[in-house]
Amino acid sequence: MNIHKPSILIAGAGPVGLVAANIFADAGIPVAVFEAEAELPTTLRASTFQPSTLDYLDRFGISDQLISQGLIAPRMQYRDRNGWMVELDFGSISQDTNHPYRVQCEQFKLTKLLAERLLQYSHANIHFSTQVSAVNQSNEEVLVTLESPLGQTVMSGDWLIGADGGRSLVRDALGIKLGGFTWPERFLVASTPFDFPSVIPNLCEVSYFADSQEWFFLLYVSGLWRVMIPISADENDTDALSDLSIQKRLQRVFQKTGDYEIRHRTIYNVHQRVADSYRNGRAFLAGDAAHLNNPLGGMGMNGGIHDAFTLADLLVKVQQDHLPSSQLDLYEKRRRPIALEYVNTITIANKKNLETKDPQEQKNWREQMTKIASDTSLMREYLLKVSMIASLRKQEQGIYDT
Repeated sequence: MNIHKPSILIAGAGPVGLVAANIFADAGIPVAVFEAEAELPTTLRASTFQPSTLDYLDRFGISDQLISQGLIAPRMQYRDRNGWMVELDFGSISQDTNHPYRVQCEQFKLTKLLAERLLQYSHANIHFSTQVSAVNQSNEEVLVTLESPLGQTVMSGDWLIGADGGRSLVRDALGIKLGGFTWPERFLVASTPFDFPSVIPNLCEVSYFADSQEWFFLLYVSGLWRVMIPISADENDTDALSDLSIQKRLQRVFQKTGDYEIRHRTIYNVHQRVADSYRNGRAFLAGDAAHLNNPLGGMGMNGGIHDAFTLADLLVKVQQDHLPSSQLDLYEKRRRPIALEYVNTITIANKKNLETKDPQEQKNWREQMTKIASDTSLMREYLLKVSMIASLRKQEQGIYDT
């Protein structure tokens, strides 16, 4: 049994874990990242980068590289099938961010950039095919049991970050519950190269279509339109992923001659959950390990990246400035309320507004959004919220610190 000791141990080499690792490496703090997969995953996952996140990534000097590999989306739309549409222009927050737009880019392109940057440091390592299976700790250190093709190993460090996703083994090992609920319906995502803008007038890169029977969401990424559609609880995955089912649903988005070309297809279970605690002694949770929300609004990955910056910056101060470890309690105080009161609230409201069957609720929401889109001040206030700048400002102002 081998024992090694970098200062920081991180479970998960996704965007959250690799952002944190880069912060530690920049500060000269030895860090080890453990990734269960044999290499960085390249599957289609999150693909929306908010202005606030792009501002954060400027610190690493990689925002421009990420933007060049993706698509700038300066606008977003809410629509219905009957011709109603409002458009929101991120230019209204140009005074608040260096990036007044969303960038549509697969998250694996960010993880590749982060991994390449990290491995320039001799005191940073990524261990692939290695999974944290158990956690033990004392007042002085944290011990993790690692499972890999080479067998079982134990490694010790000063601190552990569990950024190992929604099914986090670190969270389980710490005995932390993930409170909240799972929606009965799931989300089907099908990707197609079909040119929707040629048949849907004035369509922009991020468009939400409200419909009481079956809402849908169109998102343009790297030559493909990702179409997200809900599927009912009583429909099994095999049927929902079948060609017949997907073609039927896409024909309802736009009826055309012949079948749609489908490049990718997947189904997501949809959660609204937040961990009961973000810290247990020398171990912390971040990203999907700490909170899960429905993807309507593009806040999940972005919120996780914000977690990473907040936590890693606090840990660097504790390590280098010899501040008391109680300062690390600020991490949960700052980030957990945002997941509960901000991200959950907005993403649940997004889903409700798109799917409501109540005619008065439909009317009220459309009138509200029309008013926001027609008033520059209201539009700026709304986009500060959905781009997650407003929540970060509250955090920076210390509103959550007490």
